[in-house]
Amino acid sequence: MAKKAVISVSDKTGIVEFAEGLVAEGFELISTGGTYKTLKEADIPVRYVSEITGFPEILDGRVKTLHPKIHGGILAMDTEKHRAQCAENGIDFIDLVCVNLYPFRETIAKEGVTFEEAIENIDIGGPTMVRSAAKNHNRVTIIVNPENYGRVIESLRENGLIPLALRKELAAEAFAHTAEYDRLIAGYLEGQIDTKASFPQHLRLVAAKVQDLRYGENPGQLAAFYADPEAGKGTLAYGQQLQGKELSYNNWMDMDAAWKIAMEYDKTVCVIIKHTNPCGVALGNSLLEAYQRALEADPVSAYGGIIALNRVVDEATAEAIKEKFYEVVIAPDFSPRAKEILAVKVNLRLFAVGREACGKTRGWKIRTVNGGFLVQDEDEGTTPSVEWEVVTEAKPTEDDLAELEFAWKACKHVKSNAIVISAKRQVIGVGAGQMNRVGSAKIALEQAAEKAQGAYMASDAYLPFPDTVELAHSHGIKAIVHPGGSIRDKEVIETANRLGMIILHTGRRHFEH
Repeated sequence: MAKKAVISVSDKTGIVEFAEGLVAEGFELISTGGTYKTLKEADIPVRYVSEITGFPEILDGRVKTLHPKIHGGILAMDTEKHRAQCAENGIDFIDLVCVNLYPFRETIAKEGVTFEEAIENIDIGGPTMVRSAAKNHNRVTIIVNPENYGRVIESLRENGLIPLALRKELAAEAFAHTAEYDRLIAGYLEGQIDTKASFPQHLRLVAAKVQDLRYGENPGQLAAFYADPEAGKGTLAYGQQLQGKELSYNNWMDMDAAWKIAMEYDKTVCVIIKHTNPCGVALGNSLLEAYQRALEADPVSAYGGIIALNRVVDEATAEAIKEKFYEVVIAPDFSPRAKEILAVKVNLRLFAVGREACGKTRGWKIRTVNGGFLVQDEDEGTTPSVEWEVVTEAKPTEDDLAELEFAWKACKHVKSNAIVISAKRQVIGVGAGQMNRVGSAKIALEQAAEKAQGAYMASDAYLPFPDTVELAHSHGIKAIVHPGGSIRDKEVIETANRLGMIILHTGRRHFEH
């Protein structure tokens, strides 16, 4: 008796070629709906499922394959008892199931999709067949991913069968496929419930492994990178590495930090990161100028760092980058000539995020703690300068505001307690991760040195004491922006007034732990 295969797919990529391969290996094909039509139009011999079940498709297509002659044929084990029961009930064994499901993710992603449309794109018969075949993988082969069509056909041609090891692998993938499908549906339905909860009652995360990494933060730790299916194009996870060594765990951490800062600015910017903190951030009239000014801020720390640029890398910028040692350069893309120039740096990793770069993720930030997870919203955007409050007698000019906004956006991404000093849209001093704010200010001002005269300061949280203001004044700082909200705000403001400094309150804190 001929081997039988059920084929019913929403994603028809490669399905005609796969079906032809199965027929060539002696399979009789059974299909439904659009897949049946596709195979018939390709002149591939195929039987409609109703011919097998003896029962019509009903309820607007909701019931097609939910029948004992289909599921009995899939779930039957190769035992004397099961064979006898199948023979008694006119059920033929089904040896292979090729199914992928209604495009629920794509449906709910459409603008203006109705609840009714979403519900109709919940597949019932498909997941049931997938799970049945995966459960009975000791005899049945289940394929849900078109990328596996070639492997299955090759195995049939070489061995005349599909080995158990491959069937187990495909079964595991099948259950993962239906699990992700159910996760999407549950998440969508929970989102339709009128609730004040910002986060779901159950945290369901599914991510696809992109690559194993050489090691984690340290050589004694294993690591891997996974892509979030809720993100997609325009994010780092879906970018493309164009050249260089494999990316490491620390590379990804620094790339993420660099790209987030680059995405803060509409104007041409270069960001240089070292250990997740910026050592250089600068705007420029050209990409080359932005890079040169970012490097100028701290060329010592920039050595071996990671560069992020928010414009396509051109020839001139590539020539300049080539002269220094960096780990990674991230950009929306690289011009053909820039790629040629940087190709000589064989270990330098070039990473193209894509020209539609947006940096948008699912909007959650998730961290592990001992035995659990912390979940919060991403700290997206910030308070625009037009909404800031001037709290001192001295008032800022438009240029002062523009400079403070530049510093404020960079400061947002520095580890707390964070202090950033800037001048002429160039970060010239950074104090990061200190246990007190004045300590961070001392580091930033020391780095800025004589450039601090007439420069600007940003602090990611309020100034708890006047000491930071006094220290800033002693180095020539003109204006400070911080969230405000301290019980000593009045004392801090009075100190600034006495010293003739400008202070603005943003009303929003940006701690980065």
